[in-house]
Amino acid sequence: MADLKHEIERRRTFAIISHPDAGKTTLTEKFLLYGGAISLAGAVKGKKNARHAVSDWMEIEKQRGISVTSSVMQFNYEGYCINILDTPGHQDFSEDTYRTLMAADSAVMVIDAAKGVENQTRKLFKVCVMRNIPIFTFINKMDRESRNPFDLLEEIEKELGIKTYPVNWPIGSGKEFKGVYDREKRHIISFEANNGTKEVAATEVDLSDESLADIIGRRNYETLTEDVELLDGASEEFNMELVNSGKLSPVFFGSALTNFGVEPFLENFLKMTTPPLPRNTPDGVVDPFDPEFSAFIFKIQANMNKAHRDRIAFMRICSGKFDKDMEVLHVQNGRTMRLSQPQQLMASEREVISEAYAGDIMGVFDPGVFSIGDTICSPKKKVKFEGIPTFAPEHFARIRQKDTLKRKQFIKGTTQIAQEGAIQIFSEPQSGFEEVIVGVVGVLQFEVLEYRLKNEYNVDIIREGLPYEHIRWITSEKHLEGGLDELNKLILTSDTKLIQDVKGNYLLIFTSEWNIKWALDKNPGLELAEFNRD
Repeated sequence: MADLKHEIERRRTFAIISHPDAGKTTLTEKFLLYGGAISLAGAVKGKKNARHAVSDWMEIEKQRGISVTSSVMQFNYEGYCINILDTPGHQDFSEDTYRTLMAADSAVMVIDAAKGVENQTRKLFKVCVMRNIPIFTFINKMDRESRNPFDLLEEIEKELGIKTYPVNWPIGSGKEFKGVYDREKRHIISFEANNGTKEVAATEVDLSDESLADIIGRRNYETLTEDVELLDGASEEFNMELVNSGKLSPVFFGSALTNFGVEPFLENFLKMTTPPLPRNTPDGVVDPFDPEFSAFIFKIQANMNKAHRDRIAFMRICSGKFDKDMEVLHVQNGRTMRLSQPQQLMASEREVISEAYAGDIMGVFDPGVFSIGDTICSPKKKVKFEGIPTFAPEHFARIRQKDTLKRKQFIKGTTQIAQEGAIQIFSEPQSGFEEVIVGVVGVLQFEVLEYRLKNEYNVDIIREGLPYEHIRWITSEKHLEGGLDELNKLILTSDTKLIQDVKGNYLLIFTSEWNIKWALDKNPGLELAEFNRD
């Protein structure tokens, strides 16, 4: 039992979120570098660069130098066992990103010092707020010309509605970037660039040291002295309770590419974050230290290894310890089973494991029985975690296979990719999925779908864009009980369409917000929901 407590207490599970190009993948690699998981950090520099990032595995990611799927990586650092969930930063990301945040206990938000808060950051931030998870901010690229740090903090507070507490403070930016001031220790850590190797040349100097002006330059010294005075007098008080409830974000400045401030950030972050958090169920809270094993599936990925045509279900362990020989209960289908090929991943590299603890992310072979949101637990203590919400797609297209003889492969491919959650598929009632309507959160997913159907299922498709932008699940009992006869009586605009998802739920898709209001006004008792928790 002492072992179990110790192992769970040293776990830290967090997601890294950012807008494209803010430097999230570089920061992830530097963490792995410090943890000894890799010996060389290879920056993503587009498709001509043979050294793509360790966290990117899909061919389309290697070609474009972007992250399309969420990767899971584990490493050890100074006694901590760290699980990083590396989410796609690309602006056309998928719902996969949203769901990955459901498996994290905290989030690291990477912000470009020159650009500040960008559109994608807002979207991801909303999901973090929905779960009240702690958010730590790393303001990156201080080695380039950047905006005033006070302006950046003000923008974070205003745009995202979260208070900030700068743990360190930058000294200059761009070519003049000399390091950071640690507010707690009240000393300067000055750096020299060293081409991204692990050891950083750092000099620690007290703020009152007379030699400081010579090290960082007279102008930087004067600016820093004024800034520190202003920070000490005007900034938020540090409050760990507010951090833990996601209302105050500790902020760190640095440069992932040159390693400025990365290790101090990692060390502070690990001290401030908590071990795995309790999880809610309809029947009460599941304590991570409960010895009985429980987990939920938040991601399914097919064909990670093309040679094996495999399918991996990723689960977040919520309580107890997993042992490879144990029998577990798959709550949704009521069967006990042994989990096949339990493994932890370093991007596409896998390691079969014999045990794992609460807080860990584990992949298991899925013969096609698991769905996103499923609960796996010890048969001795049955629990069922709350479903993961299905987020509303924002882009729609009609697709069909070019070769009518490949109907079977087309259905298999679209169904499997939909089960992973990268796309959602719908059909018009009674059409029997002859033509499929695909909904995605980001338009890049259409390209990924086309690419994967061709490369993994040998199916070429014809895609026709649709004008719909909003989707709503029909939840009013009156309409659902009356079935299709009742639904066909709905008074809707000519450009509103009734569709069904793969579970048979009825939905409406609209071209504008105005059409949603029209439908609700003209059909008393009609109830619509923005997302589905099936």
